Amino acid sequence: MGKLYVVPTPVGNLEDMTLRAIRVLKEADLILAEDTRTSSVLLKKYDIHTRMESHHKFNEHKSSESVCEKILSGMNVALVSDAGTPGISDPGFYLVRSCLRAGIDVETLPGATAFVPALVNSGYPSDRFCFMGFLPVRKGRQTKLREIAEMDCTSIVYESPYRLVKTLGQMADAFGSARLAAVCREISKLHEECRRGTVGELYEWYSAHQPKGEIVIVIAGKEYDGEREESREGE
Repeated sequence: MGKLYVVPTPVGNLEDMTLRAIRVLKEADLILAEDTRTSSVLLKKYDIHTRMESHHKFNEHKSSESVCEKILSGMNVALVSDAGTPGISDPGFYLVRSCLRAGIDVETLPGATAFVPALVNSGYPSDRFCFMGFLPVRKGRQTKLREIAEMDCTSIVYESPYRLVKTLGQMADAFGSARLAAVCREISKLHEECRRGTVGELYEWYSAHQPKGEIVIVIAGKEYDGEREESREGE
């Protein structure tokens, strides 16, 4: 029997690839890629010639069973997404679950994911946090926003640059414009930025400055007050 390897890939800078991830991808019999065109750029950089097949959100339910059969027959299969760790707002969960149910070993490598550097760079408490992934586009969106509004811990969501301004406006309505937040974009890339302020200030800024790139929004907990927190730390 083979094994499933879940392999994180860089969220921006291709130099964030780990030596272990490179070795696993080279030694695997098959690489499952969210988009083979995107992954081919990474594989070319590190001289990886392993055969690839597509595994994405539109076919993962159907293909998971056949992938399990391949692993059970002895193949070692590596799963990658376009960027970051598979299964974190990317395809991966269904395949991992299918493999575990079939008695297949799953080995997940540590590596890049966008929300961890965004959380740390925001400066908001990271001892407890809630990662929400992408908010629902329509149904359930307001429910999620109300849920975040009541959270005492730091919350993290992913967002498209095309919806950022609308989302910040909805957050201002749900949380109040004075709620502290940070918008982190283009993490590990040339134009990386982390802009901090109130939700209202961020809304005004990005209304006037069209955002680009992948975006992570970090929202401080309901009771968090940066100045009060700093004064307690100094006691």
